[in-house]
Order: sequence, then C-alpha cells, then structure tokens
Amino acid sequence: MSYVPRLREKYFKEIVPALQKQLGCKSVMRVPRITKICLNQGIGAATADKKLIDIGIQEMTTITGQKAVATKSKKDISNFKLRKGNPIGVRVTLRGDRMYEFLDRLISVSIPRIRDFRGIDDKSFDGRGNYSLGISEQIIFPEIDIDKVNKINGMDITIVTTARNDQECLLLLKEFGLPFKNQKK
Repeated sequence: MSYVPRLREKYFKEIVPALQKQLGCKSVMRVPRITKICLNQGIGAATADKKLIDIGIQEMTTITGQKAVATKSKKDISNFKLRKGNPIGVRVTLRGDRMYEFLDRLISVSIPRIRDFRGIDDKSFDGRGNYSLGISEQIIFPEIDIDKVNKINGMDITIVTTARNDQECLLLLKEFGLPFKNQKK
C-alpha cells in the first residue's frame, strides 16, 4: 500500500462531501480544491551579504522538503544599491503530496507556535479565491534549529485554490482546519 498524506485523504473523504452539500454543487469536480502553495521570502539584506541567500535557500528547503530557488531582481534601483540580476529572495512552489504534507504541518504544528496567536486574518483573500498569509519569523517551523539561526526572516505563504470567490475559499480552508480569527461553527 502506498502512502497517502492525511489531508489528501481527509479532503476526498470528508471535505468534498461537506462542501458539495454546503455549496450545492451537482458535481464533485465543481468543489474547490487547493492547487498549489507558494512560499516566498524576501531577503533585502542580501544586497550586502551574498551568504544570506544560501542560508535562505537552505532554510526554505528544510521547511518544505523541496529545493528552493533564488529570486533575482528585475531592474536596477540605485537607492537600494540593487543591480539587475542580483539575488534578493527565495521562493518555492509546492504541489501534490508535498503540498498536503506542508499544509498539515503548518496547521497542526507551526501556526500554534506563533507568539500571541489569536487566529489568522480572514480578510487576506485576493478576490479570486486565493489566500495569502504572512509569517514574521521562520523559527515557528520545527525543522529550523533556533541555535543555528543568525537572522530572523519572515515569509509569505500563498494558497492557490480553484474556488471562484473568497467565500468558497474561506469555506474550503475552514474545512481543512485553518484557525481563522472570527470563526463561527
């Protein structure tokens, strides 16, 4: 028997029937699903210290389990001492089983480790059924060894779904178990 991530199994067995009933969908193909999760980390100090990009790539790869890539600047900005083509950030896109595994660890382990946590904002939707979440410290992930961190960086996590609007996306993410602030069940 091959391994199936816990959230993927939960999606097909529990979430799809629940959402199909809530949204009144005739077909299971109409039920919204998560297509990918994009993580992005801007490292502005990398203009002065090039080693920060390598550290960022290594940390992001450790967190996600997938090789991260450096993002390069698109144009010169003299006020920021930035040249076109210089690495200024790190990103990774997760799909399939790795996406479900990351989402599971994010919901059950990492988000509860955020200091003074009262729920994630339920207004960070883009109007097209995608959700973005900002994290101020990478040390909330248990994969990161706090003793080896020399600079605390934040990151942006974007969950891309097939939902047609923000309400459908909110229902989908609530079913997955994301702890929103004004949650009514």
